[in-house]
Amino acid sequence: MRVHIATDHAGLDLSRYLVEELVAAGYDLVDHGPAEYDALDDYPAFCISAARAVREDREAGLDSLGIVLGGSGNGEQIAANKVRGIRAALAWNLDTARLARQHNDAQVVAVGGRQHPREEALEIVKAFLAEPFSGEERHVRRIGQIAEYEATGAVAGRLEELRPREFPAAREA
Repeated sequence: MRVHIATDHAGLDLSRYLVEELVAAGYDLVDHGPAEYDALDDYPAFCISAARAVREDREAGLDSLGIVLGGSGNGEQIAANKVRGIRAALAWNLDTARLARQHNDAQVVAVGGRQHPREEALEIVKAFLAEPFSGEERHVRRIGQIAEYEATGAVAGRLEELRPREFPAAREA
């Protein structure tokens, strides 16, 4: 399996550790940067590059997933999710990592480098990489609805049917 990895300064040490450990475990790694520490770097370009490469690999029929890292993993997940067709999930424990693959067929995992000891982060990433998509009909249907919205701005007409309920704040008389 090919694994694309990207980070910013906050996840650089973790990224280097993960590359070393995952290569030793038999994964092919592609590092999208940064190559060196820069406290002022910005994660979007690195994370978008990794997510695009995952999408391109998968479109070419290659077995490929991605990892994006930062201080919390939140911004990195958001950046990766801007790549059309990519589903990036923030994982903070083994269950969220596995469920991201099982239920959501996420192709990219985001992990907060400042949130976990590196050994724990490695276990989260390994759980994500090892877990297959379940392929259950309900999950396929839901992923299809997300893809439909991404492509058309609609979900089988449902958005127009939904009427949100409003609950005004209580006011003192």
